[in-house]
Amino acid sequence: MAVKKYNNRSEIEEKYKWKIESMYDRPATWERDLKEVEDAAERLADFKGRLADGPDTLLEFLQTMTTAWRTWEHLFVFARMKKDEDNREAKWQDYCSRAQTAVVKLNEATSFFEPEFMEIPKEKLNEFVRNELGLYDYVFYLKRILRQKEHILTPEIESVMAQFGNITGGPAEIFRMLNNADIKFGKIKDEKGEEVELTHGNYIKMMESKDRSVRKSAYKTLYAAYLAQKNTIAAAYNYNVKTTNLVAKLRKYDSALGAKLYSDDIPDEVYTNLLDSISNHLPVLHRYVKFRKKVLGLEDIKMYDMYVPIYDMEDQTEASYEECVELVKEALRPLGEEYGEVLARGFSEEWRWLDVYETEGKTSGAYSFGSYDSHPFVLLNFSGKRKDAFTIAHEMGHSMNSFYTRMYQPFMYGDHSIFTAEVASTVNEILLQNYLISKAKTVEEKRYLINIQLEEIRATVFRQTMFAEFEKIVHEAEQNGTTLTNEWLCEQYLSLNKKYYGDEVEYDEEIAIEWARIPHFYSDFYVFQYATGYSAAIQIVKRITEEGEPAVKDYIEFLKSGDSDFPIELLKIAGVDMSQKTPVDKCMEFFEELLNELEKLS
Repeated sequence: MAVKKYNNRSEIEEKYKWKIESMYDRPATWERDLKEVEDAAERLADFKGRLADGPDTLLEFLQTMTTAWRTWEHLFVFARMKKDEDNREAKWQDYCSRAQTAVVKLNEATSFFEPEFMEIPKEKLNEFVRNELGLYDYVFYLKRILRQKEHILTPEIESVMAQFGNITGGPAEIFRMLNNADIKFGKIKDEKGEEVELTHGNYIKMMESKDRSVRKSAYKTLYAAYLAQKNTIAAAYNYNVKTTNLVAKLRKYDSALGAKLYSDDIPDEVYTNLLDSISNHLPVLHRYVKFRKKVLGLEDIKMYDMYVPIYDMEDQTEASYEECVELVKEALRPLGEEYGEVLARGFSEEWRWLDVYETEGKTSGAYSFGSYDSHPFVLLNFSGKRKDAFTIAHEMGHSMNSFYTRMYQPFMYGDHSIFTAEVASTVNEILLQNYLISKAKTVEEKRYLINIQLEEIRATVFRQTMFAEFEKIVHEAEQNGTTLTNEWLCEQYLSLNKKYYGDEVEYDEEIAIEWARIPHFYSDFYVFQYATGYSAAIQIVKRITEEGEPAVKDYIEFLKSGDSDFPIELLKIAGVDMSQKTPVDKCMEFFEELLNELEKLS
């Protein structure tokens, strides 16, 4: 089922576009909110030196600040999503730039807050809370700030660092514009011998082609574009890592990794335990690669052979958007009637959470986004494959998490740690996998579906852990004085690829440059949470399957919890303790069980 190609958004029916006008229906309202944020920044600066005056002053400051942040979030999310519709549009580039300028002013105006707040004696703070009930809502928020005390700098230095906000995000923005607006991959021939433009959106579709020459052509063509930009991208990434390491050093952390994990009270061991556990289980991945090579009937296996389904069912691989939506709704029935009703409304023409089809200039990939005062929104680049149902389930997991959190938590707790957010998305994916396997009517279909599940774990756990190990190596090397040249980065990445995929694979220069196309590397130490999230999700789904309603109730309570506690503690609500190695080890056991079953079916 071929997906129609759209050049412009105007060609797409409204029902396939997110209802972003529900955020701002006219430019004047956006401009008003921007002005409110700028005015609030001026008022907030006037609180400097007064936070200890009394509980009412502290509360007034906190309420003014959170209102300003809430308004800014709403206007920025709108501008960013409009820009993501078409990154070439100068208007939305301007809106995003102005929003970023406003947030720098807001950061600068409030930069005194944390250092000054930390100077208030503990006994006085306790008295403030006892005498002002409005401060109770902020207790955990303030607790998180207090534990940062040794990493907060003087007010003068915090002000300077706030003013550098636009600059420190420069490398990520340079890569984003290069990757989404400027880079072109050229044309390749598809399975029918017809020339097609290679894009971010159809690349994986080409890599899943049964025609090996198509896979090879797509692979070579895509990476040729990155090889042509290798020095520019290496420079951008080099300065991204330098910035992360420098900020960590200035804030007196031992490492950039420690700095990233500290705010969520996640021990470094959670990260290193993941790397160790996966490294110990790499033989089963090597076994899977060997099995893939055998079933595909290849004399040699390349990295461009890793995505093609080893069992093909033509009628199972293609699906319309509507068919994928129905699959998701049916698969998520175990999460209860209320969850299902909200989910269905998100797909409806009334709410229109999703932006479905790829167009020129649209941001690649998929995400869930939204502000505290908006519906969640989902960006897709739907390709017409049934595997797209997994992307829909994943992003709607994020969106449902956001929906529940914003219903039950105040603004300051209305977000989620990425560590917990990836659990919500992955629970949905696993439920979809289990549903499809349970409905398999033939051995062929079951083999096909188990392979999809194995691929999901390979991509989400093994691959993301490899990315996480690469980030750790890179940041530690830069911290120790290594210059992150293109050659050095490629050497490290190729070495890791060989470690993870084993001796069966024949490697090439293209896979060595893969690091250059990973947007998440500009959100340092982010990707490991995909792997930990998947591991936690497996335990949650198992509990829901075995216990039913009590487990569902706990899980929904977890979705409602937002950012109201540290993520390790929040996951315990759903019955998972990620401070232990057990969840990751159990995930690896599950992978091996699936591989054993697939080998028997084969």
